[in-house]
Amino acid sequence: MGLRSLMVAVAGVAIASGSAYATREYLMPAAATAAPETKPQLASVVIASADIGYGQPILPQSVTTIAWPREALPPGAYVDLASLLPASGQQPRRATHEIAKGDILLASKVSNFGEKVTIVQALGPNLRAVAISVSAETAVGGFVTPGDNVDIVLTQGGDKNMRAITILQNIRILGVDQDADMKRDQPEVARTVTVEVTAEQGQVLALAQNAGKLSLSLRTLNGARDSELPAVNLSDILQEPPPPAPVAAAPVAAPEPVKAVTRIKVRRANEVEIVSLD
Repeated sequence: MGLRSLMVAVAGVAIASGSAYATREYLMPAAATAAPETKPQLASVVIASADIGYGQPILPQSVTTIAWPREALPPGAYVDLASLLPASGQQPRRATHEIAKGDILLASKVSNFGEKVTIVQALGPNLRAVAISVSAETAVGGFVTPGDNVDIVLTQGGDKNMRAITILQNIRILGVDQDADMKRDQPEVARTVTVEVTAEQGQVLALAQNAGKLSLSLRTLNGARDSELPAVNLSDILQEPPPPAPVAAAPVAAPEPVKAVTRIKVRRANEVEIVSLD
């Protein structure tokens, strides 16, 4: 009985070994013919190591380099610090747009060496910057900040002829007074607001400022443009009843024609008689 068990065990080990060898011989050619895994080619790219505000200089402590897939590099990306940072005695580059920590530095968001950064760099292609006068009441209590989008409403007329109409929609705020920092989140009562408009919209604003009072209406983020909004009259808000229709006057009967009567005097001796001739 012990010899039989020993033989069965030896046979089982032999069968298991044979199966393992056959499996290895079967799988090895397939693994050898599999295409080798290719690793993406990496390149160096400059990113912001800290937030860089609009108009702020690009300093060595605010940027660093990381590895990035070469085929995924965006156009205009800086790939080394030497091309971005100034040489000894040279004026630095400045941020022409807000750059957040971790963003890739692009040529479109950075000025030339020593170049003055003004609101012009923040304008979109072929757009204009136009300033309009506002107050706390017309600028949403000071809650309008650079980077917000607003509608512009014109109010004109007086008394019951007063009306309001939205003349421009979804207009971007470039600056509030002399501040163009888009990270400002504190309310500030301003006297002027600079907006980004097309040439035609700039002409509309120039006329509207002299035609009445302009007010700003703060929009939600990424809000879709509304259809054309009709003007609202003060009488629409007051819901005054329409004036009564004029009452038609009763027809006046034409007077009867007066019949002409001819009278003559007839004298008989000492008597005079008036006789009518019908």
